[in-house]
Amino acid sequence: MDEISPKAYPLADSTLTTKILSLIQQAMNYGQLKKGANEATKSLNRGLSEFIVMAADAQPLEILLHLPLLCEDKNVPYVFVRSKQALGRACGVSRPVVACSITNNEGSQLKEQIKLMQQQIERLLI
Repeated sequence: MDEISPKAYPLADSTLTTKILSLIQQAMNYGQLKKGANEATKSLNRGLSEFIVMAADAQPLEILLHLPLLCEDKNVPYVFVRSKQALGRACGVSRPVVACSITNNEGSQLKEQIKLMQQQIERLLI
């Protein structure tokens, strides 16, 4: 297991990670998911992001560290999970994924779950 950088803050615990990954899977099925640091950045810049999930074991972590700053600018919650492998699986690909963005969709059936998840992530940031 790689050391998790202290820069990977806030880091979700295992319970929250499970919930996050399950929501990512659902978002993927509803087409509300952008995979990868570049896509996540674009969705933030376009104001489409509900929240951002990043992998704490990305190498080097610096490739992701512009995202928390951007999230804070845009008032979008963000969180780290331990494993890019697990994040990739949740995104429905066999490759590791270092970042993804859950995007908004007005008529989405995930709206409530996304709102709850945002609140849980925001609590970590306090």
